[in-house]
Amino acid sequence: MSDWQIITGGVTAPKGYRAAGITAGLKPSGSPDLALILSDVDAIAAGVLTKTQVRAACVDYCRQRLEAKPSARAILCNAGQANAATGDLGWQDAVESAEALSSSLNISPELILLASTGVIGKRIKMDALKAAIPNLVATVSTEGGEAAAQAIVTTDLVTKSIALETQIGDHPVRIGGIAKGSGMIHPNMATMLSFVTCDAAVSPPLWQEMLAMAVNRSFNQITVDGDTSTNDTVIALANGQSRTSAITNMGMEAEKLEAMLTEVCIHLAKAIARDGEGATCLIEVQVTGTSDEASANKIARTIAGSSLVKSAIFGRDPNWGRIVAAAGRAGVQFEQQQLQVRLGEFLMMENGQPLDFDRGAAREYLKQRAAGEYLKEDTVLISVKVGDAVSSGKAWGCDLSYDYVKINAEYTT
Repeated sequence: MSDWQIITGGVTAPKGYRAAGITAGLKPSGSPDLALILSDVDAIAAGVLTKTQVRAACVDYCRQRLEAKPSARAILCNAGQANAATGDLGWQDAVESAEALSSSLNISPELILLASTGVIGKRIKMDALKAAIPNLVATVSTEGGEAAAQAIVTTDLVTKSIALETQIGDHPVRIGGIAKGSGMIHPNMATMLSFVTCDAAVSPPLWQEMLAMAVNRSFNQITVDGDTSTNDTVIALANGQSRTSAITNMGMEAEKLEAMLTEVCIHLAKAIARDGEGATCLIEVQVTGTSDEASANKIARTIAGSSLVKSAIFGRDPNWGRIVAAAGRAGVQFEQQQLQVRLGEFLMMENGQPLDFDRGAAREYLKQRAAGEYLKEDTVLISVKVGDAVSSGKAWGCDLSYDYVKINAEYTT
């Protein structure tokens, strides 16, 4: 049984946070496209950023800010233009965005972190952004979490938001999060943004360590299409407003907080995979029997990311051969004779030997998982055992449909 409970509010559920999301005219659709998350006080800031060599200006901006000082008051995110591969002018746009917000908030630009999402190669519409910032600041409230979640999406069909609460000492501690992502999803991270707020007091090195671990078990374990983006950003703030004692070292309280942070990230990561472009179902791959977690995670990611596995799931074809083929090419040593494979409740292979199973019932299991709506029953479970060791790992993905090609073939046209 978990030590936390789900609460409402998203990123504004923790104490001392406000948020807003408005339409600034950055998107052609006219939908909300500018978001702000604001802490009432300086917060400890941690970040995990894309590793690609072609990065958006906001990524380099955040990296510089976090390396100089791991603290922040505000996160500003625009949707519509990625401001990636835009050269010196794109960098200047990022700087001017922070300066415009700092002027309106009357805080140092060094306390502002940035994120962008949209079409690569397009600069931010700076006139529209600057004109909208006063209204954005005037709109922030403790009820603004959902508006912020709406303002960061692009091809997403749904917003992604979660908040959890636990007890540390005599005080309730909360973590909230929002995310966006639907396509170009693959480790290391993907075309995804996530912003996490926490009201605990945590030392900067420990908070960064916690976030890195949580990301490795969540956002780095999802895949939609094998593509990593230029803008991938996860930022986590911890402002200490719960009035708990500062957590500076790993121990019972730190482990409790890290577990809740990881759960928030896993929830958001699964929501991204479930909302994959053109997807009809979520795929969860569970791997057991490895000597370490990293090996299990690698096998799980390979299976979840296999285009052949994903296509078979979309076609409602219980083709377990594609599962074992993907496991075998993951780069992890195991004995084929120890392989066990399940699709839902259907045992398809045991001790490396294929088994008879009800193929019609297995097809029906896959058909029933067709999403239609975002229901708990939309998850296709693939379980693979590769040995008798005790480590395990999970990864999440989605099926590969005709609509994925249509969406991305026409993305800028």
